[in-house]
Amino acid sequence: MELFQYPYMQRALIAALVIGLAAPALGIYLVQRRLALIGDGIGHVALTGVGAGLLLNRSPVLVAVIVATLGAIAIELVRSRGRTSGDLALALLFYGGIAGGVMLVGLSHSPSANLNAYLFGSLTTISPTDLTTIVVLGVVILVAMLVLRPALFAVSHDEEYARVSGLPVRTLNMLIAITTAVTVTIAMRAVGVLLISALMVVPVASAQQVTRGFRSTMTAAMALGLFAAGSGVWVAANADTAPGASVVLMAIASFLVIALAAAGWRVLRRRRVPAAAPAAPEPHEVLIG
Repeated sequence: MELFQYPYMQRALIAALVIGLAAPALGIYLVQRRLALIGDGIGHVALTGVGAGLLLNRSPVLVAVIVATLGAIAIELVRSRGRTSGDLALALLFYGGIAGGVMLVGLSHSPSANLNAYLFGSLTTISPTDLTTIVVLGVVILVAMLVLRPALFAVSHDEEYARVSGLPVRTLNMLIAITTAVTVTIAMRAVGVLLISALMVVPVASAQQVTRGFRSTMTAAMALGLFAAGSGVWVAANADTAPGASVVLMAIASFLVIALAAAGWRVLRRRRVPAAAPAAPEPHEVLIG
């Protein structure tokens, strides 16, 4: 615990906890919409923003937010049209994003152009400015996901029903896409663009093993995300491992423990329930002819 006396470790812990709360709060809507891996695609696009920020000598995180938001809007437009060419367009956007990011980072010749810090995260190098950006945007995402929960759930569960109910479906879809882009970009320095999807999805999958209602699943997922973030930073500080990878591995370990415990509980419940006794046969009527 002595390491947490240093300011850089305190910033790392705060950033991880904020992202650990915000990512599952958003991820539950992505899982409901069967878009669990969209964070990976937006992360590829965000790398172009990182490269552009380094090349223009601007904040890579803020430029990545703008570029990823534009990419998320494009993804949502392609998805909403539902054309067969949509998958091809998304693939071009994703692969073009990561290729453009690598090229722009190379052209920037910046002494701080460490691509691994954005691919896999670098919690211990988060500056006070980065921390402020992460906290402010993370709180905005968290508040939006909680306040708009009924409307977002309706859109994620059944768009046609939500449209008939008078909800602004297109606006809400755009909100989910934009908040996904913002979440991915603020989490780049914490867990990396290649690992952020895990923090969005794995706590939700873990919570679904033991909960039934949407609200209880969301609450449990946020609690598990908070645990994974805090314990992951602690493991990284004591074992000298990569913080982003440690956070994700703690989330996956939690999923395995919960899944095994839930499976064992179901087996015990089946054994405790006594087999129903066979019903007595009804007496046949005797017909006297």
